[in-house]
Amino acid sequence: MAEMQRKKQESGASNICLLTETYYPITGGGETQARVLAAGFAAAGSATNVLTRRTDSNLPRSEPMDGAMLWRLAPAGPGHLKKWGLIFSAFIRLLRLRSHYDVILVGGYRVLGIPSVIAGRLLGKPCILKADSIGEFSGEFFNPGLKRFRLRYDRFPINIALAMRNTILRRADAFIAISSVIADELRANGVDAERISSIPNSVNIERFSPASAAEKTQLRDTLSIPRDAQVGVYTGRLASTKGLPLLLQSWGSIVERHPDALLLLVGAGGVGLQNCETELRSFVNNNSLERYVRFTGSVNNVHHYLQASDFFVFPTEREAFGISVIEALACGLPVVTTATGGIRDIVTDRDNAIVVPVDDEKALGRAVETMLQGGDAIESMAKVGKRLATERYSETKVLQLYKQLVADLASAKSNG
Repeated sequence: MAEMQRKKQESGASNICLLTETYYPITGGGETQARVLAAGFAAAGSATNVLTRRTDSNLPRSEPMDGAMLWRLAPAGPGHLKKWGLIFSAFIRLLRLRSHYDVILVGGYRVLGIPSVIAGRLLGKPCILKADSIGEFSGEFFNPGLKRFRLRYDRFPINIALAMRNTILRRADAFIAISSVIADELRANGVDAERISSIPNSVNIERFSPASAAEKTQLRDTLSIPRDAQVGVYTGRLASTKGLPLLLQSWGSIVERHPDALLLLVGAGGVGLQNCETELRSFVNNNSLERYVRFTGSVNNVHHYLQASDFFVFPTEREAFGISVIEALACGLPVVTTATGGIRDIVTDRDNAIVVPVDDEKALGRAVETMLQGGDAIESMAKVGKRLATERYSETKVLQLYKQLVADLASAKSNG
C-alpha cells in the first residue's frame, strides 16, 4: 500500500477505488472491463484499490493484481442474494481505506451504488457510477429475480424502495453511459445530462486481432477444431437472455444442409439467474448435436477461439453494450447479431454486420446460411467492422477518456 502511495505522489495522478460486484477469475464483460480499468489506472501512476465480493471462499481476502490492490469482501461463497451484503462490507472498507483514494469509481451500481455514494458524500470524495447492464437505474434489471416472489420493479413495494435508492444515486458526481440506451435511461430517470459522460467499453486490439491463414490452421490444430469445418462462434455468458436456446434450435436445422458446420459456445453460465448452461447441454445431447456444437467452458484465451473461427453469432435479446461483438469485429470476423440495446451503437446492417430481429429463428437461420456461403460482401463487412473496432474502442483511447473524467472531477472537488 505504501508503494502505491509513493507512485501516486511521483505521478501526480489521482488515487482510485474501483468497486465491482464480481471480478477475476470471473471473466464476463463487466469483470474484464473492471480489470482493464484497474490495470490502466495503476500503470498510469494511480494507486488503485479494487473492492469486490469474495465469490469463492478459496480465494484470498486480498492480493496485489495488475499493479492494483484487490480486496475480496464478505459475504463469501456462491449465492444470488449474497451480493446485497456488499452494501455493508463495501461501505466499511471504503471508510477504512479513505486515506488511500481520491475518487470512487463503481462498475455496476445496482448494489454498490448506495454505499459508494454515501461514502463519497461523507468523505468529500467524487463518486462516479457506471452501469454494466440495462435497467440498473430504472430497476428493470431486477425483474427476473423479482418474478420468483411475484413482484415487479414498477409496483409496490419495490417501486418505493427503488425511488428511495435512486434519490441517493442521483447524488453521485458523475455517471458513465457505455451506450446510448443507458444514457437515455439515466436522463429518463432524472439524471442531469451534464453529469453523463458517454464512454464505451474497450477492447485489447493487440490481443483481439485477425490471424493469418497459417496462424488460423495452427490454432485449429491446437484447439482440436477440424481444419475443414465451417466454424461459427459465440463468446460470453451462457445465459437465456443471449438468445442461445434459439441459436441451438436454428443450428439443428443448419447442420442438416451443412454437415461440416461447427458451433463453438465459448464461455460458462456464470452466477446469474439467467444461467442456462445445463439446459443448453441437455438440448445438444437430446438432439444428437454433439458433433456440431462444442462447449469450451470458461477460458482465458477467448481471442484464440475467435481467430480460429469463420464468423461470429450473437443473437442476444438484451445488451447494455456488446463487448463480445467488438472483440469479434476486432478479430476481423463477419458478425450476425441483433440490434438491441447498446449493440445499435456498434452495428449497421449489411455494412459491418448482418442484423436480425430478436427472437426470429428463421431470420437467424438465413443470416447464418449467408455466412456459410461467404463471398465478397461478407469479406467487406468484416473489413469495415475491424476498422471500427480499432478506431473507436481501443483500450488506450477509452482509458484516456476515463483519466480525463477523473482528473476533471478531482480538480473540481479540490477547487470547490
